[in-house]
Amino acid sequence: MTKKYSIVLTALFCAFIGGIFLVSLLLPKKEFSQLENRYLQKPPELSLESLTDGQFMEDAEDYVSDHIAGRDFWVAAKAWSERLSGKQENNGVYFAKDDTLINRVDTPDPDKLDRDMSYVDALAGNVSVPVYFGLIPTAAAIWSDKLPAGAPTADELDIIDRLYFSTGANTVDVAGALASHKDEPIYYRTDHHWTSLGAFYGANALLEAMGMEPLDLSNYEKATVTDDFNGTIFSSSGVRWVKPDQIDTYVPGDGVKVTSYFTGQPQEGSLYVDSYLEVKDKYSYFLGGRQPLCVIETEHTDAPKVLIIRDSYSDSLAPFLTERFSEIHLFDPRDNLTSVKGYVEEHDIDAVAVLYSFSNFASDKNLFLLGR
Repeated sequence: MTKKYSIVLTALFCAFIGGIFLVSLLLPKKEFSQLENRYLQKPPELSLESLTDGQFMEDAEDYVSDHIAGRDFWVAAKAWSERLSGKQENNGVYFAKDDTLINRVDTPDPDKLDRDMSYVDALAGNVSVPVYFGLIPTAAAIWSDKLPAGAPTADELDIIDRLYFSTGANTVDVAGALASHKDEPIYYRTDHHWTSLGAFYGANALLEAMGMEPLDLSNYEKATVTDDFNGTIFSSSGVRWVKPDQIDTYVPGDGVKVTSYFTGQPQEGSLYVDSYLEVKDKYSYFLGGRQPLCVIETEHTDAPKVLIIRDSYSDSLAPFLTERFSEIHLFDPRDNLTSVKGYVEEHDIDAVAVLYSFSNFASDKNLFLLGR
């Protein structure tokens, strides 16, 4: 390679990088990525503290990465290159068997888990009604046989057993319920949530822990509402070669009253919001997506009231609970700072269930609210 040719290649490369930078700088900045279903990094705030602790540079790197021109193309191109090179992972997502995408789960900080369990126990001691605690394992735990050989991921089942042994709350064997149906489509292939079928088995695990009659799947008729669901793992992985998921329902949406509190003010809601089937975030079809509080009132007026301290997994679980409760109160502490004890007393709640996915329980920073 001649010196002149090297100079030309270097100039072309610099022009390409400079062009990408210039276009990225001039393009209007989006706040939200529909494809990835998340808010993009805001411009970093410069301060002495953020400079000294490295946070400014970390935020700046995330900002540039989130707003580079053609970002979706580059993410997809990286996933293809990883696959062609023989690698089985991209952006923390494993290319698993049966066209399944599974998030890698890192081992959580044991000190944080111990603190969070103390909050669960504080809740059990603060309220005069039974408290149930259940952790929903991810697909990486239940579908471990689909993972690439030797793929590292947290030993969720062992950690869940340890946490269950340590708590004074009543435990819900969600892992056992899901494991006994591992050969069924209980998780989406392109999303981190369980499917409606997985939620059904989770609902029965909760009912059995509470000493209530379990539900019979043969009493329901499955309805597929879409077969074009590409979930959050599809988006973050860059993978574009797997077929979409389908979303099913089993429980009709009529016969209940749903009140949603998206902004703190009550508004009429629904078990299912059809408009979300037309957008990327199709999982928000269940209840309309993330909200601080949602209250479902059923026709079973003589049945007990339950408060679910939960994450988004309970959005698809809630329809099944309408069969056994007069009221289901879905409380998301990520957005709701209300005292749980005060809420239980004010609304005459008969039982509380802390029901979280393993990953969200390990990362949620607001679990201290359980002890209030």
